[in-house]
Order: sequence, then structure tokens, then C-alpha cells
Amino acid sequence: MVTIGSVPERLGKNRYDLDQDHSHIEVHQDVARRTGTGALLVRVCPARVYAQEADGTISVSEAACLECGTCRAVAAPGVLTWHYPRGGFGIVYREG
Repeated sequence: MVTIGSVPERLGKNRYDLDQDHSHIEVHQDVARRTGTGALLVRVCPARVYAQEADGTISVSEAACLECGTCRAVAAPGVLTWHYPRGGFGIVYREG
């Protein structure tokens, strides 16, 4: 029998090489507030990259990003500037 493990256990095996000079995710706070997309990003991201702060702004922890594109699929137009990290940076899957 193969043991798969929980999602947090499996995500913990990944590594992210963070590009300190070039963030690959930017949330445009005014558009997120106006469209209500910020709260949606927090709910749908499987890696919990997005968090809503007490003042309503959306913070980004890009070092957890799986580059799955879920946020891009649900965000209203203009909420995100998102692109793949530069070569040599980003998610490194260690298993499966």
C-alpha cells in the first residue's frame, strides 16, 4: 500500500528558489477591493499564498507559490500582475 500523505506534508517537500529582485506576483489593491477578488484569492489558493490583512489589503507570500494558475483563473481583470519567475527561480517539485 502506498501512503500519499496530507497536502501540507506533500507541499512541505517542495522548495522555492525566491528571486529577491523580481516578484512574479503583484496584487493591485484598489482593483482587488473594488471587485471583491481579494477574498476570493485567499479562499482558492491551494498553497495559501494570499492573506487578507486587518486593513483589507491582500498580502502575498510568493515563496509558497506552486505556479498552478488558480489565482489567475479567478481574479477579476486588472487585479493581478502575474508572470512565471525568471529562469532558475520558482517552485522545485521534489516529489511526484
